[in-house]
Amino acid sequence: MALAFALWDPSMTRAALATVYLTVFIDLFGFGIILPALPYYAQKLGASGLWLGVLFTAYSAAQLFGAALLGRWSDRVGRRPILLLSLLGSVLAFTLCGFAATLPMLIAARALAGAFGGSIAAAQAYIADVTAPAERARAMGLLGASIGLGFVLGPAVGALLAHWGLGFGAAAFVAAGLAAINWVATYLRLREPERHETAGSRAPIAGLIRALGRPALGRLLGATFFAMCAMVAMETTLAFLVKARFGLREGGLGALLVFAGVVQVIVQGGLLGRLVRAFGERPVALAGTVLSAVALVTLALAPTLTLATVALGGLAAGAGCTTPALATLLSRASAADEQGGVLGLGQSMSALARASAPLAAGSLWDWAPKAPYLVGATFALCAAALIGWSAIADASGEPTVSSVRG
Repeated sequence: MALAFALWDPSMTRAALATVYLTVFIDLFGFGIILPALPYYAQKLGASGLWLGVLFTAYSAAQLFGAALLGRWSDRVGRRPILLLSLLGSVLAFTLCGFAATLPMLIAARALAGAFGGSIAAAQAYIADVTAPAERARAMGLLGASIGLGFVLGPAVGALLAHWGLGFGAAAFVAAGLAAINWVATYLRLREPERHETAGSRAPIAGLIRALGRPALGRLLGATFFAMCAMVAMETTLAFLVKARFGLREGGLGALLVFAGVVQVIVQGGLLGRLVRAFGERPVALAGTVLSAVALVTLALAPTLTLATVALGGLAAGAGCTTPALATLLSRASAADEQGGVLGLGQSMSALARASAPLAAGSLWDWAPKAPYLVGATFALCAAALIGWSAIADASGEPTVSSVRG
């Protein structure tokens, strides 16, 4: 309901936000289309658990550098050009995925997608530009809901394409076409925030390096890394888990991903704003990481598909609370002219997790199928500890944005 309201509200700010939400939704919808078939297609090309980890790592290792660079460029040249550049990269990457006939080609295509995967960081920075601090968590939650909605509809369409026997290549070409349409729509509809025109001259690289030295900010970035490690442990091996334990393939996996996306949309599109108003961003992020840890342990031990589905829903709800709350805390811990760079650093920490954790998760799967989930739960608890520790830093009067920049 909140997302629909944003799309139809006539005010300039809400119209701009609606365009950003729609841009990110279509981008993630395109990726969601290929998601159910991607691990099975990689397995068809000869991927083991370790090589499936390499496939995920290729995307994330490229995004590790791309997100920080694109986030930094968005501070210098603007949010709109970076969103357009990211979408153009998606068109090229999905097209190459469609032509990939070998595992190395598929890995290279996913690496290209990662290099241009800066749309979320630029969208977060855009939201930070045009929203007041009191409304930012809700706006970030709606962005998360747009992402979740993409993961609801995308895997459903991907599973339908697989049911029709069209295969991975067809799904990739459909995703490329959607990305091209998204580029045109964004070019025509999205305006650059006025306040951002001169930000590039006020945010030297040294300022971002100093930002990393602020204790609370550093701990929030660490929490972002560990929270994403927990999710990646599941994402890398879920297809293999449900196939080995419950006999599911593309259609069944797509249904599970749709369910997880629905849960995330409900949490981020409807519940998150109320939870933040009632408890604050940090407690919500803390609760999300603890819920994720419990869900991962349950998923590792679940003897039935029903219990595994419930655990996956809990994990989606936990991530739905943690991710936008952490993004809001990062934006609050940074100055106005460094938000793009700091949020880009947040995306880079997520990308670092996605670059390193898949190899470990795939190797752990080859060793013991439960291990990735139990280790992922440990990562989630580490994120919870760092979120709590960042609160101690704030309360103790350690360096803040104003004291570092002053």
